[in-house]
Amino acid sequence: MSSVVRRALRPLLFVLGLIALLASAAPASAHGILSVVYADLSSGGPGVVHTQLQLEYDLLVVSAADAAHEDALYQAGTDAFNAADAGQQVDALQAHRAAVSSYVTERFRIDAEGRDCTPTLADDITMTQQDSVPYAVLDLDYACPPSENGHAVVSTLFPDNEGFVTDTKTILTYALDLHEGSTVLDAEHPSFSTAQSPLERFWEFFRLGAEHLLTGIDHILFLLALIVGSRRLREVVIAATTFTLAHSVTFILAATGVVAAPPELVEPTIALSIAVVGAWYLWRLWRGGKVDQDLSHAHGFLRLDRAGWLRVGVVFLFGLVHGLGFASALGIDEPWSWTLLWSLLVFNVGIEAVQISIIVVAFPLLVLLRRRYPRIGMWASGLLAVVVTVAGLVWFVQRVLGIE
Repeated sequence: MSSVVRRALRPLLFVLGLIALLASAAPASAHGILSVVYADLSSGGPGVVHTQLQLEYDLLVVSAADAAHEDALYQAGTDAFNAADAGQQVDALQAHRAAVSSYVTERFRIDAEGRDCTPTLADDITMTQQDSVPYAVLDLDYACPPSENGHAVVSTLFPDNEGFVTDTKTILTYALDLHEGSTVLDAEHPSFSTAQSPLERFWEFFRLGAEHLLTGIDHILFLLALIVGSRRLREVVIAATTFTLAHSVTFILAATGVVAAPPELVEPTIALSIAVVGAWYLWRLWRGGKVDQDLSHAHGFLRLDRAGWLRVGVVFLFGLVHGLGFASALGIDEPWSWTLLWSLLVFNVGIEAVQISIIVVAFPLLVLLRRRYPRIGMWASGLLAVVVTVAGLVWFVQRVLGIE
């Protein structure tokens, strides 16, 4: 190993401990504590909107109990949750129907022509599961005044200020007012109108995809690891395209319920993929220190050498896992439909728009630095790879051990 590389890596290794300490302060899941509400709207007859809500059971219990100052609901609901008894869970909710109904209907509202619809909670409450988590299923009928401009839906269920979760997304599907489709509501965009145009519905899922990548630090670090480890523009394009194709396949299959994988396996693997791709570059830097010239003798299809093709294969495998993570974060697990497929594709387009933007900005800057100031470029690339590797390893340990 050259003395230049040794001198370059020595200060990087020195800061390793500091970076590890800072990374350990981050949550085990880079996506935060997310809750997903499922809402399905359909016509219940003239002037009636039938709504089925699926809400995370333990969160519903603590939120409704806290809002109503009803300790008995908290105690009964918690006991039923700990017992993992669906019948007992239903009994706890039925015994405190007023508190549950009040909490839900105050935070999930439908109006027509600017006037509130009147909700009625159905007699039956049932239980189901989403990703092995118990969910309460509530059916409500909203009696609405006549409307020629569709219905507006507002969801502020489980807000951040309750302190129980850091984010709640309501996956809304609807077949109402001669329209059908799906959208996502959250704290920043809590409302939706069935009178929205297709372009407006397109924007909702595009925005959601873009925001997910921007706020998902683990996926950004993986992309940065691909960028810093790429030796030519051709290579970063091939790697990013491979990653896109791989995660698009599993994302759509998982979101439509064709395949499934437990988050306990997916999330640690995503963290490990970040560390592996970052460490790959460090290993090459440590081994020879001439990573920018490795492709000078590349030939064959796409002009990749053996190391390049091996990297593409690894990126493809990890991309499959990242797609499962995207699907889990979105929280959709619905039967196949063309409407759902359209929404998923638009969500994916939002992800890719941000991914391409990061590549367009970061890679040319890195290339310019490497060519004009080779030593500084090597230090910067190595430092970034160290940050990515350490963060991935810390997250891997946290997620395996279940440390928040």
